[in-house]
Amino acid sequence: MKKIKRLIALGILTAALISPFPSAFQNGNQALALNNNLGLTPPMGWNSWNIFGGDINEDKIKQIADAMVSTGMKDAGYEYVNLDDNWMANPARDVNGKLIPDPKRFPNGMKALGDYIHAKGLKFGIYGDRGVTTCCNVPQSGSQGYEEQDANTFAEWGVDYLKYDNCASDSNLQAGYEKMQSALLKTGRPIFYSICCWYFAGPWIVDCGNSWRTTGDISDNWGSVAKIIDENSKSASYAGPGHWNDPDMLEVGNGNMTDTEYKAHFSMWCLMAAPLIAGNDLRNMTGTTKDILTNKEVIAIDQDAAGVQGTKVSASGDLEVWCKPLGTDGTTKAVILLNRGGVSSDITVNWKDIKLSDGSVKVRDLWEHKDCGTFDTGYTANVPSHGAVVLKVQTSSANTDIMYGDVDGNGVIDALDYSLIKRYLLGQISDFPHSNGKLAADVDGDGQITALDFSLSKQYLLGIITKFPAQK
Repeated sequence: MKKIKRLIALGILTAALISPFPSAFQNGNQALALNNNLGLTPPMGWNSWNIFGGDINEDKIKQIADAMVSTGMKDAGYEYVNLDDNWMANPARDVNGKLIPDPKRFPNGMKALGDYIHAKGLKFGIYGDRGVTTCCNVPQSGSQGYEEQDANTFAEWGVDYLKYDNCASDSNLQAGYEKMQSALLKTGRPIFYSICCWYFAGPWIVDCGNSWRTTGDISDNWGSVAKIIDENSKSASYAGPGHWNDPDMLEVGNGNMTDTEYKAHFSMWCLMAAPLIAGNDLRNMTGTTKDILTNKEVIAIDQDAAGVQGTKVSASGDLEVWCKPLGTDGTTKAVILLNRGGVSSDITVNWKDIKLSDGSVKVRDLWEHKDCGTFDTGYTANVPSHGAVVLKVQTSSANTDIMYGDVDGNGVIDALDYSLIKRYLLGQISDFPHSNGKLAADVDGDGQITALDFSLSKQYLLGIITKFPAQK
């Protein structure tokens, strides 16, 4: 059986596509299990917890929104300004059970704060919890039993993003998160749904949220970052447009790592198609921190519309090569040379390891912002301890080996091929990136590309079938 490298679970996400053209398929939108059409690329923004903890107030949040604009963060793509825990009064509800903000710290209320954020062209995020209290243990602050009321309150306030935590909760994890998903959808307001239950809970979570935490809380040290990279990578196959693995917020600029480590941290979050939610004090960040967070070439890796999460392709001890396909034509890849070790070392990426044919492959260093030249078999760079070299590599043509189902010609059958067949059937594209794409897409061998080919591709990705009818 041909080896499938990534996104085996895409068919699970799109179980609704058993019939050839259900409603989500007909209208040309991405096929999302949570059909709110949000997060088609990973969200970018800021969250209050890593720098302020529970010590938040209206003035601080307004100042952060101001800084989001003045520092160039907004221009780089950051848009969500998200309050974390402890924004509410104590107790957190009025006599009618409605959530209320702390009147001293947020004297003008959440609607006014949201309006201030929106007036700057930004979006407003808030924090909730599926249990009886939030993690700060504020009485009556949890949404258990109040899901619809709280969702309506958030919508009234103009909330665009909900981080939904898991403290003081019962054992009905799936049911609890699905209740809030349903409540948010009923409001009619588009609200990005960020599930925070601290580990990948299973395929159901992909159907439930726009993003989901895959790990415990991040800390501002290299050991935490390295551990989270490994943990988050275990569920790489579930990531895609509208649904993202969340390895937690960024620690870049918070002071306990070196700038080299912060670059590697940021680089790996981008390669893993993670939400980029800054957690530093934007009001007084250093020039280096700003340069890291606003590197548009590296951010472009995270925001690539194909939505594939990058994975490790080779390793020798602490020296690793990671790769993420960019676009859908099989010609362009993002590569990270990651050094987990204690001394600087040379690391080599071989083109064969990232499914590129040997030949003249262009290489660009995205931290140095320079073209490095063309290379025939691979590329070697010296990488500092706890550092990362980030490359964009591009060949003039995709791999020419023909494989049924491999319509982009990159040597693997994955969700990119599945997506391209869908787009072809919808009329969004008239041809495939690879010269043999139409042949490869006709997996039943009947001489035409139909919904049956689309269905067979899904079955192959799920492992229901191990070869296509057209295979000899």
